[in-house]
Amino acid sequence: LLMAGSGFVWGMGSRVPAVGTTAEDFRLADLDGKQQSLSQYRGKVVLVNFWATWCKPCTTEMPAMQAMYDKLRDKGFVVLAINELEDEPKVREHIQQHGHTFPVLMDRDNKVANQFGVFGLPVSVFIDEKGVVQEYIKGGLLTEQVILDTVARIQKPEPMKAASLK
Repeated sequence: LLMAGSGFVWGMGSRVPAVGTTAEDFRLADLDGKQQSLSQYRGKVVLVNFWATWCKPCTTEMPAMQAMYDKLRDKGFVVLAINELEDEPKVREHIQQHGHTFPVLMDRDNKVANQFGVFGLPVSVFIDEKGVVQEYIKGGLLTEQVILDTVARIQKPEPMKAASLK
């Protein structure tokens, strides 16, 4: 469906997006078959988490992601858990079994993983309200504290510059 315009993305595959650069938009289907895009979450802090059911560290950090999603989603935080190359029944069973309620997106051809330079799982990318990459965590386990601190740092209000220009 999206092949025509996205040819050049493949060539850039393994380049990790630098912190401070705008994250490239993507569209993937969730477990209900609905298309979701990164850009629809503008104005929120987004944790994009690349995972698979066979990846032990991935499934270990998911309860922390769920806890923070429950706690912070009313404050403008969203989790997008992007599953790598697995079949839907297996993913759905895992998500239901563990009671996760954040959106799970299916990256069936690894396109979005390539776009984000993902090599090895898990990878977590924190993207701010303007769509800019603020944190890229490879392999490090997310804890509730790590998520809380990162979101708080991203959401901290801009210093008031105007005030000092009397």
